[in-house]
Amino acid sequence: MTRICHIAIDDQGLAPATPAIEQERRVAIFDLLEDNTFALPVREGREVAPGPYRLGLAIRDGRLVFDIATEAGEKAAEFHLSLGPFRQVVKDYFQICESYFDAVKRLPPSQIEAIDMARRGIHNEGARTLQERLDGKAVVDIDTARRLFTLICVLHWG
Repeated sequence: MTRICHIAIDDQGLAPATPAIEQERRVAIFDLLEDNTFALPVREGREVAPGPYRLGLAIRDGRLVFDIATEAGEKAAEFHLSLGPFRQVVKDYFQICESYFDAVKRLPPSQIEAIDMARRGIHNEGARTLQERLDGKAVVDIDTARRLFTLICVLHWG
C-alpha cells in the first residue's frame, strides 16, 4: 500500500489563506487522495512501516516538515527539508499564476494557452525539485510530486 490516505496541513502561525488559495488547497488534497504514489524506502537496514500513510505537512523554523504516520496513526517517519531550493520556483509559480488569472480576463485564448503552458512548466520544475529533495526519504511519482508542490505553495503563501 504505497500511497497517502490522509493529509493534514498545519497552517498554525501562517497568515489566513485567501479564498483562491484555500480552493487550490482543497483541489490539491482531493486530487492527491484520489491518485498518488508514496512509499518510504528502506534506510540503514531499518524496517519500513507499511502504508498507506497519513501525511502531515507544515513549515516550522523555516523548514518544510513531512510528518508521516501509518494509517493507524503510528509514527513512521519525519523529515525536514530546507525551503531554500523551493523559494525561487514558488515565487515564479505565483507570478505566472497571477499573469494567467489576469490574462483569462482580457487576452485571447492563444495567449492564455501560452501563459498556461509556462505555468505548467514551472509547476513541473517545482515537482522535480521536490522529487530530488525527497530522494532517499520518500518515493513519489511525478503526479504526486506536482500535487504536493501545490500544497507547498499554499504553505509558502502564509
